[in-house]
Amino acid sequence: MAMAQLAGRISLRDIVENISSQTHRLYHLGSAKLSRSNLSRINEDKPFALYEALFGKLLNRCQGMTPGHDFRFKNPLYSLDASTIDLCLSVFPWADFRTTKGAIKLHVGLNHEGYLPEFVTVTEGKTGDVTIGRTLKFPKGSIVAIDRGYNDYAWYNQLTEKGIFFVTRLKSNAKTRIVQRRPVLKDKGLTSDQPIEFTGIQTAKKCPIKLRRIGYRDPETSKHYIFLTNNFKLAAKTIADIYKARWQVELFFKWIKQNLKIKSFIGTSKNAVLTQIWIALCVYLLLAFIKFQSKLNKSMQQILRLLQLNLFEKRDLMALLRGDPVCNNQAASNQLALL
Repeated sequence: MAMAQLAGRISLRDIVENISSQTHRLYHLGSAKLSRSNLSRINEDKPFALYEALFGKLLNRCQGMTPGHDFRFKNPLYSLDASTIDLCLSVFPWADFRTTKGAIKLHVGLNHEGYLPEFVTVTEGKTGDVTIGRTLKFPKGSIVAIDRGYNDYAWYNQLTEKGIFFVTRLKSNAKTRIVQRRPVLKDKGLTSDQPIEFTGIQTAKKCPIKLRRIGYRDPETSKHYIFLTNNFKLAAKTIADIYKARWQVELFFKWIKQNLKIKSFIGTSKNAVLTQIWIALCVYLLLAFIKFQSKLNKSMQQILRLLQLNLFEKRDLMALLRGDPVCNNQAASNQLALL
């Protein structure tokens, strides 16, 4: 299944035929001859929790090798978001989402140190984003960038009590009172920096603390944004840049959907679908591990392409990534023996 992710295989038959054409090279993989029925049975019956646990092990290996994020502050920085994976309801009847549509949802908390998916959950398509957000246990002192889909004033208060900072966008209909007006650097696009309190009856009960509202106009698009945060120490421009960096989690979803197989599935059961998703995430971590360990200026997509072209070749991985020429001593020896 990992080979299917790396090689872009699209069906059980495709996987089996691809491996069958390489039977003379399977010895160093420790793999026996594969049949379509065996692969189908294992894919349906082997619990997906096995690969979820493997993901956790791989994540621990990667975390000690990651570079820092792009900001000067030392706080851990996370971007939290979810992506819906569409499924055909007639083929996946267990994935009920709408009347004629099935779906599941992939929730990811992306750590900006190495852009690793540190928090991952797969749920039903109907599950709300903030429902999962409330269950995540971020380290104390960390900063979490979220969009308005996670709007929950009680949760904002809980995060503040736990010593966790958040950066989000303020809803346009929120009722607030300005407590103070801070000076801003207008040449950096800032329009306001104001500690505020909520004045709505229910909102004030859920979130009775002071928060910080920051206005920012993007110089490229001229679009005006209103950010909300409980961090009063960082510069207002840094808060705006943190929210802009939230786009990295969107790029993560785009990358895995374009380069790995999590949009079309080779099995129809819930276990088969979740197995394929967790294996894809494991492959992502393997690619990240290779990138961190090699310390070469290659993107993960470049590494993936190199592996795809040399998947069944017995070569030194670092030499492959460096682009070292292939040693032909063995081939020359074989030619002499033939003569």
